[in-house]
Amino acid sequence: MSTELVVAIVIPPQAQPLDISGPLAVFREANRQFSGSEKYQVVLLSTETSTTFNVDGMTVKANASITDEQLTIDTLLVAGTDAYQQAFDMNHFQQWLQLRVRRVRRYGSVCTGAFFLAEAGLLDGRRATTHWEHADELASRYPRAEVFPDAIYIQDGSLYTSAGVTAGIDLALKLVEDDLGHELALKVAKRLVVFLKRPGGQSQFSAHLAAQASTEGRISRLQAWILDNLSADLSLSVLASKTAMSVRNFSRVFQREAGYTPADFVELSRVDAARRYLEDSDLSLQRIATLCGFSSSDVMRRTFLRRITIGPKEYRKQFQIVECEPKTKP
Repeated sequence: MSTELVVAIVIPPQAQPLDISGPLAVFREANRQFSGSEKYQVVLLSTETSTTFNVDGMTVKANASITDEQLTIDTLLVAGTDAYQQAFDMNHFQQWLQLRVRRVRRYGSVCTGAFFLAEAGLLDGRRATTHWEHADELASRYPRAEVFPDAIYIQDGSLYTSAGVTAGIDLALKLVEDDLGHELALKVAKRLVVFLKRPGGQSQFSAHLAAQASTEGRISRLQAWILDNLSADLSLSVLASKTAMSVRNFSRVFQREAGYTPADFVELSRVDAARRYLEDSDLSLQRIATLCGFSSSDVMRRTFLRRITIGPKEYRKQFQIVECEPKTKP
């Protein structure tokens, strides 16, 4: 492997600016933190012959286009775009991807960039993710891909795919951590004022964000109360009584406003809270289960397996934030 790793970010038509600038900032900051010499050379590649184009009101000049065959690429990433449907007609780009991925160490996508990989057949038989709003479409259009709509990013061998927009930063930090180690990746994350592993781990779902989505006053207030009282009795009848609605009407209104059934919202809220305890504390699994409203640690384990396909113990091993004692000066 050469000393300098070339990271190529391919810019499709009408690309999302942060899908480009987010990973770019991570790799450039990694260079700044890496002692000795620059580790990454980041190049922007246009999918067309022109290398200067407009990206959401900004003028972007790519370093080259995909027609430049002289470039040796270590890591290939395809940025996302609102115009991802163009992936279905860009035969020249599909063919280029099919050939290029054979000559890179790893490849992947940010957000809807996954559609370009999928159209080239590069997600067939692989695990992948994309922005949650487009995950169902990706899974429906490409049934040979195993799409995980609730993941921040997924690695499947040499394939890396991430969720929407800012998740490209998470993915880039993962790549830096793989290349240069946890300590340097953490320095990069701190410098950029982002999480190396964001609270909630690999999930795009946040009960707090879901609670903000409701516009119906009673439902919004109830969601906030649920989040503050996860260990309480949150049965359907109790929740309905707090909104002065019948159980039937409450269930209908809640699902319309929140996009989840009351039971789903409660369960996801408890999982969300349990994740934070697992990441940030050394509390026992039983204590976490009690605090989050699970009747037992076994019930919590089964819920984790059903919701995020990983148990609490394994989740803690993978995502717990370990704080080291500061070194004393000699």
